[in-house]
Amino acid sequence: MQHSHPHTEHHFEASDTVRDIVIGMADGLTVPFALAAGISGAAVGIDIIVTAGVAEIAAGSIAMGLGGYLAGRTQRQHYYAERAREEEEILNVPHRERKEVIDIMAQYGVTKQECEPMLAGLERNPIAWRDFMMRFELGLEEPQAGAARKSAITIALSYLVGGLIPLAPYILMHSIPEALTASTVITLVALFAFGYLKGSITGTGALKSALQTLMVGGLAAAAAFSIARLIS
Repeated sequence: MQHSHPHTEHHFEASDTVRDIVIGMADGLTVPFALAAGISGAAVGIDIIVTAGVAEIAAGSIAMGLGGYLAGRTQRQHYYAERAREEEEILNVPHRERKEVIDIMAQYGVTKQECEPMLAGLERNPIAWRDFMMRFELGLEEPQAGAARKSAITIALSYLVGGLIPLAPYILMHSIPEALTASTVITLVALFAFGYLKGSITGTGALKSALQTLMVGGLAAAAAFSIARLIS
């Protein structure tokens, strides 16, 4: 006897969190590395490099977190402003909104006649009509409560963790050349591992993501390192 099982689709649902981790971690791995490496050639002690690196990580995590918070707040404000506009248009110009629904559904092969029952249902429920327009006309979804704060914390902590990785050799070692070599190797390995994990979680291809992250992060670190060296 065969038992039928309902088909279940598994979708990745934490894209915003992964995006914030990527933003914070990628910058955290490259910028502090470039700063420490850039001033390694200057006639300074390793304690100065560590102090500068820690200061940069602290300032960078705060700045990145604040940027994530402001971006989240702006996104939320934009959503509610657009929602208010849709509510006003449904109330004042429903005929135009009806046409917009028909035009939207036509993109999916649904005729005007086939839209009539759906339009009747939406007209009975203005809230559902508003949400339909937000989703299918504007492509906007309501931000979760506290999303801006969560984004800020995630980005800031990711930057902090990422920044400590290339700086760790300078903290643990006494020789600047050895610390620089170790920091370079560790940073490249971390970029590859981070990209591999990101690709595995998002389903975009672990190895492909690892190589892309290594290439982009490596180029960014090399560019920042060159600039830091020129300045120092």
